[in-house]
Formats: sequence, C-alpha cells, structure tokens
Amino acid sequence: MEFQDYYEALGVKRTADADEIKRAYRKLARKHHPDVSKDAASEEAFKSAGEAYDVLKDPEKRAAYDALGADWQPGQKFRPPPDWQSDYQFSEAGAEGVNPEAFSDFFETLFRRGHPGSGFSGDQNLRGQDQHARITVDIADVFRGAKRTLTLRVPQVDASGHVRIRDRSVSVSIPKGITAGQFIRLKGQGSPGLGDAPSGDLFLEVVFAAHPQFQIVGRDVHLTLPVAPWEAALGGKIRMPTPGGSVELKVPKNARSGQKLRLKGRGLPGAVPGNLIATLQIVNPPVKTEAGREFYKKMAAEMSFDPRAEMEE
Repeated sequence: MEFQDYYEALGVKRTADADEIKRAYRKLARKHHPDVSKDAASEEAFKSAGEAYDVLKDPEKRAAYDALGADWQPGQKFRPPPDWQSDYQFSEAGAEGVNPEAFSDFFETLFRRGHPGSGFSGDQNLRGQDQHARITVDIADVFRGAKRTLTLRVPQVDASGHVRIRDRSVSVSIPKGITAGQFIRLKGQGSPGLGDAPSGDLFLEVVFAAHPQFQIVGRDVHLTLPVAPWEAALGGKIRMPTPGGSVELKVPKNARSGQKLRLKGRGLPGAVPGNLIATLQIVNPPVKTEAGREFYKKMAAEMSFDPRAEMEE
C-alpha cells in the first residue's frame, strides 16, 4: 500500500494549524475544481487535496495519521501495525466539498470504519458526536463475561490550533457471549455536547485476541486436538481443553487424522450457543529407545498395514 503524504498534498508544513490547513485546501479546491479545469492532472490534484483535508481537518484522524507516518520513509511500502486503530477514538465528521468515493486505498484502509449510530441525533448543532474505537477481547472473557478498563488516546485541539494527545480511561463490561464484529455502546462517552446538550455515545467494535489453540468462526469454537495412535485406534474418552474449562470427549474406534468431532452447545454462549469442533491430529510418539524401536518393528510385522495401498502407481 502506498503512503499518502497529506501535508505535501496541501502544500503545508506538519506544524500547520487548523486555519492554515483550511486556507490551503480552499485555495487548491478553487484552482483544481472540475468546473474550473478539465485537465486530468487537476482532477487528481482536486481528489488528493480533498482526501488530505478530510484527514488533517479532523483532530482524531490527524493525530492517528501523524503517529503512523512518524517512521515512514519516501519510497517505502507502507504497512500499518496490527490493530493500530484500537489505540484511537475517531469521530465521524464529514469534510466540506469532498467526494469520499474518490478517496485512495490508503484512506479506505486506515480511516473508513463503519459503525452503528449516525453521529448525531435530535438537534445536530447541540448533541455531541458519536465516536468509535476497537477493543481486543480474550476468548476466555467471552465465555464468562468480564470488566475491563480501556485506555484510549484522544486527540484534542489546543488554543493555538495544534493537536495534542491525552489518555482517557473508560470502564467496559464485556457481555458474555458477544461475538467479533459486534459493538459495545457506552452511552454518553462520546464527544461532549454544547451547553446542556447530552454527549454522544462511544461505540467499541469487538475484536478477538489471537489464541494459540482456539479459533472462533461465528459462535463455533474450533481446535486441533492431538491424539496418540492407540487413542485413535482403540477409541475411548479423553480430556480436552475448552475456553470454558476442560471437558470429556469420546473418540470413536479407528478414528482418522483430520476427522472432526462436535460437542453441541460447547461454543460461544448465547440464546443459541455455538458448537465446539475438534479436528483430530494423530501424533506418533518419537522412538528414543531400542525397546521402542523393537515395538514398532513388531507392529510392522504383525499388522500388515499399507497406508498407500489405494494410491495409483
């Protein structure tokens, strides 16, 4: 992905205040507007200026953009750090004279985050804006429910028009059974309203933290379950970990590697709970002693098993 230098697009320094940014954008917009110039280069310049203005006029987006581009060097491919948006609280403010459909992939990847809520309700000149951020949740917390304190980096404009970052802590209740992609709404935790008008709401998009054993698909929990050759051949009951605690799983006789076993209702909690799906993986014990080697030789001699018998030559 190509990095977009928004300050260069507007022809301003990185220390420019809000008024300088607005003046630079309006000057470029008048110069390159499609009604003024039909030149292809002017069309591209108009789009670039509009995209740059949409980001740099917004304190939240500008602060996030400045942090992401701090270590970027011209000519380098740009890759944002994983889950970088979790640290920022964005508002959904529009930009005057800008067609967002023309924005670059860089903008779409970093700043286009859909969320419920329209940003304003009631008197749009009074109520505070809704804001949104991401919260990374451990799978175990989804099974039990939990309370968390989330620290957000909130940009603010000081009296000189420059952006400053302050840390803001909010208490969050993780509902039992919530799924990835759902939103937790914190009423009144968005931008403050004007006068006596209420504040907006804060919407937290839920993202599951990566787990070394479990993967979540919808409400189903998947895991790869190692079994010994004799457990697969003879069958029987074995103990298996789950995010909600260990359970007993019945392995059928002559189970195959890759075979899926389902425990109904052992997935994510909910009105209709998900299932737990274990994919068997037969693991052979390493041969470390002469007795072990002889045991394998005896198996080879007595069982007459050819795992490649059905393969075509």
